[in-house]
Amino acid sequence: MTDIKLKLDRIVLSYDDLLVLNGITLDVRRGEFVSIVGPSGAGKSTILKILTGAAEADGGEILFDGRQLDPDARPFALMPQRDALMPWRRIIDNATLGLEVQGMSRRDARHRVEPLMAEFGLAGFEEHYPSALSGGMRQRAALLRTVVQDRSMLLLDEPFGALDALTRNQMQLWLEDMWLKHRWTAMLVTHDIREAVMLSDRIYVLSARPAQVARTIEVPLPRPRMRDAAIRAKVAEIESAILDTLVGSQHSLLQEGQMP
Repeated sequence: MTDIKLKLDRIVLSYDDLLVLNGITLDVRRGEFVSIVGPSGAGKSTILKILTGAAEADGGEILFDGRQLDPDARPFALMPQRDALMPWRRIIDNATLGLEVQGMSRRDARHRVEPLMAEFGLAGFEEHYPSALSGGMRQRAALLRTVVQDRSMLLLDEPFGALDALTRNQMQLWLEDMWLKHRWTAMLVTHDIREAVMLSDRIYVLSARPAQVARTIEVPLPRPRMRDAAIRAKVAEIESAILDTLVGSQHSLLQEGQMP
C-alpha cells in the first residue's frame, strides 16, 4: 500500500471570474504533519473546504489511500478557526457532539470521551459550560471533539489564530506533544510561519492568488522542537526561507500589475 495518504493533483477552483487555485499539487504521507502557508486570500482554507465538501474544485484530482476521494464518504475531521463550542452544552457534551451527529447515543459517546478528558487537560471541567473555560482549554475541548471521531485524517484551520501570543505558544507545544503520542495524519492551514515550522514535517508555501505551490520545504528537525539554541537557530533559518518565498510571490504579483 502506498505511503501517500492524501494527494491533490492540479486542483483548480474559481469563484465566478476569479481564479483562486491554479493547479495545486501536494501530498500528505501517513502519520505526517503537513502545513500550508501563504498570503491572505491565497486560498489556503479553500483547499480544506474542497476536502470537506464545502466547495467543489473545477478541475484536478484528489486521491485518498490511493483511490479517488468519494465525495459521500469524507474521511476528514475538521477543527475550524474558532472553537465553535455550543454555549448551552457542558464541555463533555460539546466533546461528544461529533459522535452524536454520526448517530452514536449520548451515553456511548460519553463513555468514549470520558477517558480522554485528562489527557486533553480537561479533567474536572466535564460539567462546566464553555464560558467558564480559558481560550486554551476551549481549544483543547474543540480538538478533543475533532479527534474522538476517529477519522483517518485531521484538518486544522488556523486553530490557534484567535488566542493571545502566550496561550498560542503553549497550545502549539501541547499539540506537538499530542501529535508525538498519537501520530495523527494532519494538515494545518496557518498564517503563522513559526507555528508551521514548529509543528510540521513538511510545509507547502503558496503563491499569491491565483495560488500555486511556490515552494515545498522539508523540516528535518528533531522533536520536540524549540528546546535548545541549536534547533532554534535552524527554525529561524527555515522561517527566513518561507518569508523570502512569500515576499517574492507578492513582488512578482505587483510587477504584473495585479493585487494580492
